Amino acid sequence: MVALVAGVEAVECASEHEAAWLERSLLEHELLPFNRTAGGQEVEVYLRLDTSARSPGLTVVHELRPAAGVRYFGPYLGGLRVRLAAAGLRRVFPLDYAVDSAGIARELGTRRGGSGGSAGDRDELAGAIGAVLRREPGAVAAIRTELAARRDAAARAEVFEVAGRIQEELAAVDWVTAPQRVAGPELTDAVACGWADGVLTRFEISSGRIRGWHQSRRSRAEAAPLVAQTPPEWRDFADRSARLAARLDSGG
Repeated sequence: MVALVAGVEAVECASEHEAAWLERSLLEHELLPFNRTAGGQEVEVYLRLDTSARSPGLTVVHELRPAAGVRYFGPYLGGLRVRLAAAGLRRVFPLDYAVDSAGIARELGTRRGGSGGSAGDRDELAGAIGAVLRREPGAVAAIRTELAARRDAAARAEVFEVAGRIQEELAAVDWVTAPQRVAGPELTDAVACGWADGVLTRFEISSGRIRGWHQSRRSRAEAAPLVAQTPPEWRDFADRSARLAARLDSGG
């Protein structure tokens, strides 16, 4: 394989999750000789947040099915990791137990810190989960602190299996809240360009996924019209990659 390499180009990603999405998108578009699985090994999933009175909760799903009182977050890669993240969120915010009906679910919700099923409680718990999944810094920091505290408490009590499980949930929450801009639920087609120090990066986007990219030498004047047409949601990604390409091109 090394003998066949003609050149190396790099794309700067904001997180491991974003890099995984970029790799998957490229493999979906073209299966290269040394890759044997189209799209890679990770499964694409979403988190479904249900705030209805009868069946509130946070679940991992493979398809988007719009319904009243339901919101979706994602997509994410890695079904196991996303399920662990959902478990961590439910551990801190027991939305599943915030039901209207009386019974064991309502009692469990009360014991786990909820008010036992009021609409206000559901809204509060769902709002807290949504804030984390929207990657709001304060909300992400708060759930990380809470999970770390529960992990440490379990370790002090020598309940090491629970401590290990919470640590896995904490790492999974980091995975779903890490910056990830290269894949979204909007199935849009676009061209995203970034420019820095004479180097233009051009990303071809189909159905909301990057399918290929090219780097070339261009003057600022030549690049300006292309950069101006880049959708706002892709500008930061394209600009970061252009700056990296320029540094590598200059040997820096």
